[in-house]
Amino acid sequence: MKILIQGGHVIDPASGVDEVRDLWIDGKQIAAMDSFTAQQADRCIDASGCVVMAGGIDLHTHIGGGKLSIARMLLQDQIDAETRQHAIAAAEYEVLPSAGVTAQRYLAMGYTAGFEPAMIPCNARAAHAEMADMPGLTTGGFCLLGNDDLLLRLISESAPQALINDYVAWMVTATRSLAVKVVNAGGINAFKFGQRELDVDQVHPRYGITPADVIRTLARAVSEIGLVHPLHVHCSNLGVPGNIRSTLATIQAADGFPIHLTHAQFHSYDDSSDHGMSSAAVQLAEALNQHPNVTIDVGQVMFGQTVTVSADAAHQFANRLHATPKKSAIVDVECEAGCGVVPFRYRRKQYVNALQWAIGLELFLMIDDPSRVFLTTDHPNGAPFTAYPHLIGLLADRSLRETALAELHPDAKAASSLSGIEREYGLHELAVMTRSAPANILGLKDHGRLSQGAAADVVVYQRQDNLEAMFRSPQSVLAQGAVVASAGTDGETRLDYAAASRLQHRAIHASLDFDSANVDQLRQRYNERSTFDMQHLWISDDQWAEFLQGSPIEASTRRRTA
Repeated sequence: MKILIQGGHVIDPASGVDEVRDLWIDGKQIAAMDSFTAQQADRCIDASGCVVMAGGIDLHTHIGGGKLSIARMLLQDQIDAETRQHAIAAAEYEVLPSAGVTAQRYLAMGYTAGFEPAMIPCNARAAHAEMADMPGLTTGGFCLLGNDDLLLRLISESAPQALINDYVAWMVTATRSLAVKVVNAGGINAFKFGQRELDVDQVHPRYGITPADVIRTLARAVSEIGLVHPLHVHCSNLGVPGNIRSTLATIQAADGFPIHLTHAQFHSYDDSSDHGMSSAAVQLAEALNQHPNVTIDVGQVMFGQTVTVSADAAHQFANRLHATPKKSAIVDVECEAGCGVVPFRYRRKQYVNALQWAIGLELFLMIDDPSRVFLTTDHPNGAPFTAYPHLIGLLADRSLRETALAELHPDAKAASSLSGIEREYGLHELAVMTRSAPANILGLKDHGRLSQGAAADVVVYQRQDNLEAMFRSPQSVLAQGAVVASAGTDGETRLDYAAASRLQHRAIHASLDFDSANVDQLRQRYNERSTFDMQHLWISDDQWAEFLQGSPIEASTRRRTA
């Protein structure tokens, strides 16, 4: 089908376009601007007075894997109560929707891609299978390493980097991952030996290495094997006052290799003030200016009920005391990692929660380059992803921020510098942060842009002064060249369930080279302690096609030479 989106203001930072122009779609791809005449269009969408962008990309959202099943189990009574109260549940009540509903909510907001950032190798099949139940949404997963027994043994033995690189490359390829994630490097493993905390330069009780050693080794491996996305780092001491020191030490530990610090808000706390906790956003922003190898996503806290899900079992064990409602699950996962699920409610009048909210906004507003700071809530940890339109409103409207600040714990306002920041995000910056920059850092050459040959994922927004309202209810959303959502006469965006369900699921993963002889050696060592053969981690082509219900593999990431 040929679709003409006519007369819209196209904002496409990846192509350098910021002007009123037509946009042609031919099948599942963007076509050249002069490819056809208006008479040849099978459908014409009038975009006069509208803004046209590529589909949004969420580079860090927990949407697949066993931890979500545990979370839904813990919150089932609450989910049932909300469902009874709301015949059609409003998005803001859905703390952790099912896979299918997750895709629907993303598409209705204009997001067409989301990436699971913590996929444990032994759970990769389940994660991919769950994400395959998200038609219309492009997905991928990050392989979780850095607390796995074999890697820690190799580092402790000073194994050659080439051998470690083969291990990492095999793990990423076997699990059909797109990137590598490390959570509390070495700390989850140390927790299994009775050590509750492991700071960046603290020695592991069993292996005699430090988290800094793990970060440095993995960051180098990710760079040398050719992954586009840098090592995705969940730092030590998440949520602990004074953890800015650990965050800055993590940057140093990378030794100049590219790293991405995830949910950085949770790692930007100083320990000054009468409450024992204050903002360290200024320190992290300054560190980014000094270290061009570092990017972050924020993990913005928004107020209300949510559930925290994390591989950081050590942190979640401590956090269980603050659970709301009072229940939690802390799980050991083989020799690979851990898992902690703790329901939580963020409150405006609670000092720490209010300060967390302010710190996240400080990071967004203090870092000048929108291509180095990404819009996330660490769904569902800081808030459900459905809070994104309100977050965009806060970034774009200082008066809205000031109104919200006035409702918070008064000491939280004094402990941050948010009230003095005048910056307001514009549409071009928002397009960079949510479209072109995530596509670039993930190596998605066909997404996040509207140039010829790109995927036909397009969003049309009715221009409004109120950007929260504008981004909450797009006029039209296209995924794979099909119109999957449109605004009704009341202005509310409604999903075309039939059109969305006909779309094939798209999954993106890396395919990397490795030395098979080295892998055979590693397999023998892996099997010495694991309860199953390392080869069982490998997802075959037949299994991959089965999980994706027969849809084709989308693409591999770009290669970089070591």
